[in-house]
Amino acid sequence: MNSSVPTASLHTIGCRLNQAETALLADRLRRQGYRLVDYGQPTDLLVLNTCSVTGEAERDCRNAIRRTLRHSPHAFVAVTGCYAQTGAEALRRLAGVDLIVGGQFKMSLPDYLPHPPLLRKQPEPTVLHTKRIEREEFVLPGAGECETTRANLKIQDGCNFMCSFCIIPFARGHERSRCVDDAVREARELAARGHRELVLTGVNIGRYDADGCALLDLIRRLEQIDGVARIRISSIEPTTIPDELLEHMAGPSKLCRYLHIPLQSGDDGILKAMNRRYTVRDYVTLIEKAASRIPDLGLGTDLMVGFPGETDPQFENTRAVAMALPFSYFHVFSFSKRPGTAAERMTGTVAPSVVSRRGRVLAELSRAKRLAFYQRYTGRTVAVLFEGRDPHQRWTGLTDNYIRVEVASREELSNRFQDVTITGVMDGLAVGRMPEN
Repeated sequence: MNSSVPTASLHTIGCRLNQAETALLADRLRRQGYRLVDYGQPTDLLVLNTCSVTGEAERDCRNAIRRTLRHSPHAFVAVTGCYAQTGAEALRRLAGVDLIVGGQFKMSLPDYLPHPPLLRKQPEPTVLHTKRIEREEFVLPGAGECETTRANLKIQDGCNFMCSFCIIPFARGHERSRCVDDAVREARELAARGHRELVLTGVNIGRYDADGCALLDLIRRLEQIDGVARIRISSIEPTTIPDELLEHMAGPSKLCRYLHIPLQSGDDGILKAMNRRYTVRDYVTLIEKAASRIPDLGLGTDLMVGFPGETDPQFENTRAVAMALPFSYFHVFSFSKRPGTAAERMTGTVAPSVVSRRGRVLAELSRAKRLAFYQRYTGRTVAVLFEGRDPHQRWTGLTDNYIRVEVASREELSNRFQDVTITGVMDGLAVGRMPEN
């Protein structure tokens, strides 16, 4: 590009944890003199933070590189993230890649870039990769460059659980936690920038353990920060939720009344084959306890269809459990064979047409669950943290229990809390009106 100031575009594929890491990398690049541009715009540098949870995510990575090089053929392409850790050799063979940064070096990626005047296409990619990732507690310099009202705060990485279908332990290594003071420091910086809600992210955040502090201890520290109005827990494993966390969420605190607790399957045989650490009865007992203790709890889950050997009766067990429990939505995933996992070697492949049908059944049930959850609030007044608006002056935001609310207003509502009376549900959103002044 013809500019004395180098431009950088960052793109995230995958989870909220990847988003948190990309935001930190963006902050580093901005401090080093890059001008950040939206992904899809002409750029001197593309930083691609990748996912390897499914084969589709890996295809998205390859497509993103090709798409960028069509409009910026001279862009320096740096690939990091889970696919850079598990698929470094495949990326090495992909035309247009200049730098591959595995998990051990991910958060130091800006240090390995050529000085901007030398930022140009390479004859072959430089690869920074180790098979093992350090297990120590960690710090993350800077504060995430977040454009949204809600800011992701990375507090944990890695996983020791070794579910048979999951490649994440290979991509991110053993579990480790962020030093408490460093997490609090970034949270203060995010609050000073105006972020009212922090979303705690990690691979297995219920296992947070740093400086003698567990997850709830960290939450209590974060609640003391001026400007932080809400703290939201992202996905958390069912076996890592202590009663004290539920009690804190139910009481007067800044912790959102929201839990996303992966179930994966409602059949004990499939859960055992998945190497999950609970039975269906264990899971049901936890959900019933949480729902009884926390008024108006917003509750989500992950469900997988097509795991090797999954029969129609086993799928029906999952559907029945999903129907019976008070979920407000599901994320539905199809099994994807991942190299190196135990499930890769399992027999009993489920036909793609059957996997698709089962996925559609659960997706439709999820839509019905969300609609019913939203409709319960018709006539009630809720506090909404507004995020943005469309060209028709319709603003959207979230309640603490994860109801997305839309109102029509010409007022400036961005990053504001506002009481809203829910009047109905339309197009997957709760529709409301603000009290008249």
